[in-house]
Amino acid sequence: MAEVRIDKWLWAVRIYKTRSEAANACKHGKVIISNIECKPSRTVKKGEIVTIRKLPVVYTYRVIGIAENRQPVKNVALYAENLTPQEEIAKLDVKNVTAFIHRDKGSGRPTKKERRILDSLMNDIE
Repeated sequence: MAEVRIDKWLWAVRIYKTRSEAANACKHGKVIISNIECKPSRTVKKGEIVTIRKLPVVYTYRVIGIAENRQPVKNVALYAENLTPQEEIAKLDVKNVTAFIHRDKGSGRPTKKERRILDSLMNDIE
């Protein structure tokens, strides 16, 4: 077996939870091979670079092996090499860095005075 459908491969190496999710990602232009958006039926071969846009991160994988059936997590490294730059992966932590004001449950909406204070704090951060 030298090639397999891209939607099947994405599902087999656990990039997507279901094959239909992988197919939908292909249909909506989120899977790119050789700088070309691909359809779910496009075949993938060893050595190709697959780029997947799962916002906010753009993942990049090199096809090492062809898998048609879903693989255990420990075997995924035999089929796909993750080439995603560290800067892209760091984008996942951005939501933890942003300012968030915690309010206790049941405390209600902020008053006008509290809202002004919150707005001034948020403007100072930006």
